[in-house]
Amino acid sequence: MPEQSPRHLILSLFGLYARDEPSTGSGQRPNWLSVRSLIALMADLDVDAAATRSSVSRLKKRGVLEPARSEGQAGYRLSTSALAVLREGDARIWSRPRASVADGWLVVVFSVPEAERGKRHELRSLLTRLGFGTAAPGVWVAPGTAYDETLGALDRAGLTSYTELFRGDYLGSGPPDVRVGEWWDLPAIAELYDEFVADHASLTGLRSPAPAQAFAAYVPMLTAWRRLPYLDPGIPLELLPHGWPGVQAGGLFADLDVRLREPAAKHAHASIEAP
Repeated sequence: MPEQSPRHLILSLFGLYARDEPSTGSGQRPNWLSVRSLIALMADLDVDAAATRSSVSRLKKRGVLEPARSEGQAGYRLSTSALAVLREGDARIWSRPRASVADGWLVVVFSVPEAERGKRHELRSLLTRLGFGTAAPGVWVAPGTAYDETLGALDRAGLTSYTELFRGDYLGSGPPDVRVGEWWDLPAIAELYDEFVADHASLTGLRSPAPAQAFAAYVPMLTAWRRLPYLDPGIPLELLPHGWPGVQAGGLFADLDVRLREPAAKHAHASIEAP
C-alpha cells in the first residue's frame, strides 16, 4: 500500500474523530484533539512525532488547523472554513451521489481583472478541487447537482463576484458521452479507481478485526478514497465508459467502511480518552 502524506492522515483523524462529541459520553471537547492524542494516533499509523508536528505546522500556516487549549492541555481545532469543507465532503465520501442526465449541467464562467490575476489561479484551483471539467478555455462544467456545494465554496473563498453560474441541458452537436471524455481526463480517473481496488481489496479478508488493527487499516483506506469522489464529481454513469471502475471501487469502499468503521472508532476514542 503506498505511503500517504501525514498531512492528509491528520485531516482524516480530525474529520473522523474530532468534529463531534463521541458516543461514549466522556465529555471530550468537540472539534478538538490534544497534541498528545494526535501524536499517539499518528504513531498508530506509523508516523513519528516529528513528522506529525511538521505537518501540523503546515496545516496551521494554511489556515486549516488552529491552536486551542482545553483544561490545560495544548491541542488543535479545525478552522471554520475547514469544518465547512469537511461537512460538504461527507456527502461525496459516504453517499457517493451520482447525477443523471436529467439533472443537466452546471456551467461556471469567470472574469478576473488583470490587476487581480491571482484570483484567476484561486478560481481554477477551487473548481479543479471540486471536480469540474473544462468545456473550453474559461468554461468549467460539472453535473447540475453540484450547484449548492459550488456556490458555498465560492462564497467561502470570496470569489462569487468574479463568476457567473448557469444550469441547463447540453445542446451541442457532439454526443454527450464523447464530450464528457473531452471535458474530464477519464483514463486518469479510472486508473486511480483501479489503484484503490488493487491497494485495498485485501482488506476484505479482515474478519472481526481488533480495534487497533481496524484503525490502522481504516484511516489510510478512507484517506485514499477521500479524493476520488472529487475527481469524479458524480458524472452520470450512462455517459461514462462501459464497466466504469468507479462502481467497483465505490462498492469496495462501502464494504470496508461497514467492516472497519466501528472498531476503528473504538480504538481512536480509547486513545483520545486515555489519561
